[in-house]
Amino acid sequence: MAAKSFDLIVIGAGPGGYVAAIRGAQLGMSVAIVEREHLGGICLNWGCIPTKAMLRSSEVFHLMHRAKEFGLKAEKIDYDLDAVVKRSRQVAGQLSGGIGHLMKKNKVTVVMGEATIPAQGKVTVKTEKGTEELTAKNIVLATGARARTLPGLEADGDLVWTYKHALQPKHMPKKLLVIGSGAIGIEFASFYNTLGADTTVVEVMDRVLPVEDAEISAFAKKAFEKQGMKIMQKAMVKQLDRGKGKVTAHIEVGGKVEKHEFDTVISAVGIVGNVEGLGLEALGVKVDRTHVVTDAYCRTGVEGLYAIGDVAGAPWLAHKASHEGVMVAELIAGSNKAHPVKPETIAGCTYCHPQVASVGYTEAKAKELGYDVKVGRFPFIGNGKAIALGEPEGMVKTVFDAKTGELLGAHMVGAEVTELIQGYVVGRQLETTEEDLMNTVFPHPTLSEMMHESVLDAYDRVIHM
Repeated sequence: MAAKSFDLIVIGAGPGGYVAAIRGAQLGMSVAIVEREHLGGICLNWGCIPTKAMLRSSEVFHLMHRAKEFGLKAEKIDYDLDAVVKRSRQVAGQLSGGIGHLMKKNKVTVVMGEATIPAQGKVTVKTEKGTEELTAKNIVLATGARARTLPGLEADGDLVWTYKHALQPKHMPKKLLVIGSGAIGIEFASFYNTLGADTTVVEVMDRVLPVEDAEISAFAKKAFEKQGMKIMQKAMVKQLDRGKGKVTAHIEVGGKVEKHEFDTVISAVGIVGNVEGLGLEALGVKVDRTHVVTDAYCRTGVEGLYAIGDVAGAPWLAHKASHEGVMVAELIAGSNKAHPVKPETIAGCTYCHPQVASVGYTEAKAKELGYDVKVGRFPFIGNGKAIALGEPEGMVKTVFDAKTGELLGAHMVGAEVTELIQGYVVGRQLETTEEDLMNTVFPHPTLSEMMHESVLDAYDRVIHM
């Protein structure tokens, strides 16, 4: 069978791959996309989207318990876990179907199967019907990543879960251990804790949400503990003894090993890139600790081969992958406007309760880089909208370069901060100074006013505190 020829082949249809394919098609290229499992990838089917749907259910459940505070009555409050999961799967299904529609609309050829790159410019796909040969001058690797497994802590789907099991739970955990307090771990801890699981989080670093600003981590930890979570920092799970319906975890903390019993364990100890079976080594692609090494423009060093998203390394965020997809498509099309995606311009959002969001440098990182900093803070308790919402717990923190007024970083914890952060992201993109932010009129009453006040506070001009 003759090989089908395209201008661009994308391997992987997650938020990096499908976006690269659409942008390539918009720019007049003939595009094929190869996907082995689901259009939309992990993010849409087993990550970002279904977890948000589940977390929304737990948020509503939490609010129902607070009905009295709002002058409302709600009795015999309960939940149906199967129905919560069903809604989450429907949301994911609806969006996955939408990607299929976008591929058709943009005339992108979809090939379902397992891809390998036998030679430069060639892709072989093992499909249900046999093998398909594709050729293209340009190939984009967008194969994503999967959950890291640690020896002895492997998931079995019964007692020990990965994110996939946690999204389709066979039972409601009574006593839950979450290993790892990054975004994935803390979101599941938040979900199950809110629904009543006795939850313990073990983190090997010295604080939860270790990539966040230290002050924000400390604030979030206090909030989690107030909700009944147990947080063990600078701690490591050494082994899991699995019995009938129970797991004994050996947790090393402060040089001593403690034994704790749980009925469910969720492992969220990071991710590894999907680099196997593609033929990368034979092509001469450099792989470092399961991630493809690229330059700022996502080029692998092998002509015509690019890598974007999770497989190309941190930050492991869907929106970073999408922007890289657009950039690479434009680069291939010969645009001179393709800009590299800078990690410090990308916001991170965690949808636990309370939410956490940040962009740019933490205070510690800014100082480490040699900046003389001005730091502002504003608490939710000083904001009228937050009090009216019944959400007075949280804070906004801004970090500026004392010399130039550049906004170096912004960090938030509290209600809806994952939506608020974008204001600072746009500000940084437009190279905003403290002067611009101070002179911007924020609408009242909104949570966004705290963003203004935090800037004012950095320059000793705060009004409502």
